[in-house]
Amino acid sequence: MLQEPLKFAVIGCGALARGQHIPNIAKSSKTVLHTCCDLSDEALKECKEVHGARHISKDWEAAVKNPDIDAICLATTEKLRLPVIKLAAEYGKPMYVEKPLATSLEEVYEIQKVVNESGIPFCVGHNRRCSPAMIDAQRIFRQQMDHPEKCLWRWDREGDDRPARDDNGVPSFSCRINDDWFSWKSWVFDKTQAPHGPMLFEMTHFTDICNWFLNNDPVEVVAMETGMLNHAIIVKYSGGAVATLNLTGNGTFGYPKELYEAFGNGSAVVCDHMCEVRTAGIASAPAKTTYPFLKDRHPDVGTQGGISGWLEKKAAACKEAAETGDQTLQMTAEPDKGHAHAMDNFVDEILGNGPVVCGVDSSVMATRVAFAAIKSAKEGRIVKMSEI
Repeated sequence: MLQEPLKFAVIGCGALARGQHIPNIAKSSKTVLHTCCDLSDEALKECKEVHGARHISKDWEAAVKNPDIDAICLATTEKLRLPVIKLAAEYGKPMYVEKPLATSLEEVYEIQKVVNESGIPFCVGHNRRCSPAMIDAQRIFRQQMDHPEKCLWRWDREGDDRPARDDNGVPSFSCRINDDWFSWKSWVFDKTQAPHGPMLFEMTHFTDICNWFLNNDPVEVVAMETGMLNHAIIVKYSGGAVATLNLTGNGTFGYPKELYEAFGNGSAVVCDHMCEVRTAGIASAPAKTTYPFLKDRHPDVGTQGGISGWLEKKAAACKEAAETGDQTLQMTAEPDKGHAHAMDNFVDEILGNGPVVCGVDSSVMATRVAFAAIKSAKEGRIVKMSEI
């Protein structure tokens, strides 16, 4: 028997929702864009006329209570999260919620309690877990860590005389984020809206990725920052693994934004800008895999794909943007960060046809690591996770 598409209400129709969640819900065969809720008449007009929302409303409570609506996508600012989640839990409505969950640990823990007690399917928008490139990289790395494959050409200089080490094979993970703060929206600088800046609203994406790859409990965090724009964080895990995160807002969109490098058990797995995965030291894994781009306006440039192809496409787009004076034309051949897959996978989770995508407990842990980094940078010391 075929399953009817789930009817979604999107609450909060800002730039992210209109750029990702609303069109993704509208296009998917698994979902119907039933209702869009926002206070902006302009946003609601776009939702209806461009994306085909069946209904528009400024009353989020009515949308949650509407028996015709099967699930909620909550993409408001963090100022309006807990009341919506409480009402959805009361009415048994599954929820996809943008990250971060909240701007205070107290509210984060309250959300966790509400969700776990209600048992509703709940997914937090750490969408990189659903990027095809990230899925492959994490799968290959976890296989190598859990069931290591011997590298026949590895140089074992000392052989039987090599000393035993408790930390032999223990993984290390590196996350580098290159951003350009000139592109940020004004709310980023509003302390009432984003009191912790990118150390929270961006960091949770990447602390979640570290936790996902290393599959262990974080125990200590140390961080340094220079204002809002440069952050360096080290996270130590209970099994001895170490993750380093380097985030800058003083970079450029002319270069790939995200680089993830995972090392352990004599191997390397690298995910470069979610358009290329490289491996070394694992004979059964492909040395390089490339992934399709989204919204590629220069299909005849960089046809080899991967990072080298992306750089050629980006150079062509930047030249076009400079020549026309339209800076938005630099955006082309975007990597698949997993937004559409995350929503589709969440529908599978709701229907019992797939695993949990990114549940509340995983998101809370990622948020706790971010808050530990915030505390460490502020106080200039190592912070134990038991303090958070």
